[in-house]
Amino acid sequence: MGNIKESTVRIRRHEIKRFLDYFAKLKIKNITRTQYQDAINDLKKRGYARNTIDGAHRTGRMIFKKALEMEVLKKDPTEHTHVPKQLKTIEELEGKKDLPKYLEKQQLKHFLQVAKKLGLDQDYPIFLLLSYTGVRVGELCALKWRDIDMENQTISISKTYYNPTNNKKEYKLLTPKTPTSVRVIDVDDTVISELKLHKSFQNKTIMKYRDIYHDQGFVFASIDNLLGYPLYLKKVGNRMTRLLKLAELNYELTLHSLRHTHTSLLAEAEVSLPQIMERLGHKDEDTTRNVYLHVTKKMKKEASQKFKELMENL
Repeated sequence: MGNIKESTVRIRRHEIKRFLDYFAKLKIKNITRTQYQDAINDLKKRGYARNTIDGAHRTGRMIFKKALEMEVLKKDPTEHTHVPKQLKTIEELEGKKDLPKYLEKQQLKHFLQVAKKLGLDQDYPIFLLLSYTGVRVGELCALKWRDIDMENQTISISKTYYNPTNNKKEYKLLTPKTPTSVRVIDVDDTVISELKLHKSFQNKTIMKYRDIYHDQGFVFASIDNLLGYPLYLKKVGNRMTRLLKLAELNYELTLHSLRHTHTSLLAEAEVSLPQIMERLGHKDEDTTRNVYLHVTKKMKKEASQKFKELMENL
């Protein structure tokens, strides 16, 4: 596949399947612009989300563009076609935006206390790191000890974990989502101290099972069956659901919600949006921006109220 990531190929194959109902029995040269647009329109009628249709359309355009380059086609049937716009709700027209769910400061503190007290092995360092750094869970699962500089208190993000089958032995480490995802994150004493404790515990496990331990330097590795293999994403997600229920918090929150939580708390700490984007490995992200604006808008109102109270007390 050349330089194309395996995860990208998997996504493209999935997106191509959206068109099979319409074009599987047709030769590519016989597909017309009208047929292609009708297919796009029908995907919308069938209730597919805008992002799903956009993905299918993007892949469709790539296919026909390549066919044009190879002179299989004389005209590109995707040219001038479009994904139908979703009618905006009254709330959207009034300027209200759906914000992702995230934990407030006290909720996060309670969640981490539950993780420390009632968590399974490694739960506390896992969720402390996710919430204190905003790293993606794939980046967390791919972390190796060489990525952590204890002395300078930094964590280097240079890879992500890929394992669509959740088979522990079949994992792959891929380059991150985007070039901006490669970054170095500063962390504090709380994170470093917990990582040192975790490493000490892990070293004992490695010594005890050194003959069978898959010692590739992973920070968060299995300590039951297939010792040493990195934890997979679904397992971390299941652990979070368990802890949310024990903490009596919204158990519909996802691992990605911890990134939004990190964003909201950084905004509350008056860290600038560009700094937050850099820390999260985002070049541009509407959701992150919306969370930031939501939090800072509330802070600006509080500042205005404080000024009013100051003037009234003169």
